[in-house]
Amino acid sequence: MLTFTGKGSTTTCDGLTRRDFLQVGTLGAVGLTWSKLAALQAQGAAAKGSDERSAILIFNLGAPSQLDTFDMKPNAPSEIRGPFKPIRTKADGFQISEILPLHAKIADRFSLVRSCYHTAAAVHDTGHQMMQTGRLFTGGINTPHVGSALEFLKGRRNELPAHVILPEPMGNTGGGLPHGQDAGFLGKTFDPFALNADPSKPDFKVPDLLPPKEIGEVRLDRRRNLRQLVDDTVRTFEASAGAQLMDSNFESAYRLMTSTKARDAFDLSKEPAKTREWYGMNRFGQSCLLARRLVEAGVRFVTINTFITVFDEITWDIHGSKPFTSIAGMRDIVAPMYDKAYSALIQDLEQRGMLSNTLVCNLAEFGRTPKVNPAGGRDHWPNCWTMYFAGGGVKGGRAIGKSDDIGAYPVERPVKPSEIVATIYHSLGLDLETHLPGPNSRPFPLVDFGTHPIRELFS
Repeated sequence: MLTFTGKGSTTTCDGLTRRDFLQVGTLGAVGLTWSKLAALQAQGAAAKGSDERSAILIFNLGAPSQLDTFDMKPNAPSEIRGPFKPIRTKADGFQISEILPLHAKIADRFSLVRSCYHTAAAVHDTGHQMMQTGRLFTGGINTPHVGSALEFLKGRRNELPAHVILPEPMGNTGGGLPHGQDAGFLGKTFDPFALNADPSKPDFKVPDLLPPKEIGEVRLDRRRNLRQLVDDTVRTFEASAGAQLMDSNFESAYRLMTSTKARDAFDLSKEPAKTREWYGMNRFGQSCLLARRLVEAGVRFVTINTFITVFDEITWDIHGSKPFTSIAGMRDIVAPMYDKAYSALIQDLEQRGMLSNTLVCNLAEFGRTPKVNPAGGRDHWPNCWTMYFAGGGVKGGRAIGKSDDIGAYPVERPVKPSEIVATIYHSLGLDLETHLPGPNSRPFPLVDFGTHPIRELFS
């Protein structure tokens, strides 16, 4: 509920929930719009706790084969089980593929969900949308990325962005649709900060973090003077959404550029060579290391795209023929790089005492066909696949849900994308009954009614 304590002053005592619907009709009479109410409620929710917890979302663009990684079927026919063997892990509850030996050594730190599925088209883009926002984009409504919603509800902790994408946003994956990696209807103010650089390169720099002396104080003064001119001469514009966005974005950019803490957080040269090599001197490995540095510096949410596209590079998209990847390419190139970086990240977070307060979730847009195709690969399959989680309150060493004998469909505890996103929100301490100011400032539920987190991960 809301308690009005004086002119222009409100105090919130809970998050924005469905109960607030009962109040919205009368709030207009006192000049409190839904978007203002949402902002006030967000401030109250942020103060309630779990503020110290962050998240790293690793998105395995291209979609790993569940049958060749985390849900193997060694007793199935050869055209189903594929070429790899399962190996024992440090977890009593499951085995995984021999191509992920470092995962096997830390399997007691993460838990698998082997029964994920969706019913939308089997194209990359739709899966990207649902797995990162909880919804398929329909009716022209682009739902915000989970990290953008988090920033709206809790804000940033310091001068660093609340949400960062590494190494860059998703590119072309064939569908020509939005990927769900921006703030959607929340507006550009809550878009993530995109690195747009390869952190493994020797000359790695973040252009938006160049110190003022490198971009020139004259240019900064010119922008400040322009903004002052707007303040002094165009009051009506100052009150507009466009001016407020300009003001907000300028302040954020200036704060970032002038922050020593921000530059230090992005500076991988401060890491010992041994640590950098531990993660792997490649784009994904150094992105994982950078994610740890950013969370350590106060960033709330980091999204890591394992790959940027599925075309003309070795990825998880193992159709078997060019421009895609073969199963052998996955074994020889993708799996070793991925195995090394993920295991280093989990161990590094744990050694620094950060794992309990950092949720690490590994997602993908769908799984792969149970049967190996004529090209020696596997095709798109949204009917069943595996996701996994570590840290952030998750109990490790468990396998939740179950697929059938050929890894084609869930037979126990089927899990929808919306439940995956709800699980992330739950770990981060957000009330799932919260509403966002949606299109036309109408209330938009954070998750659909009746959607629950995967509670078995936490108990």
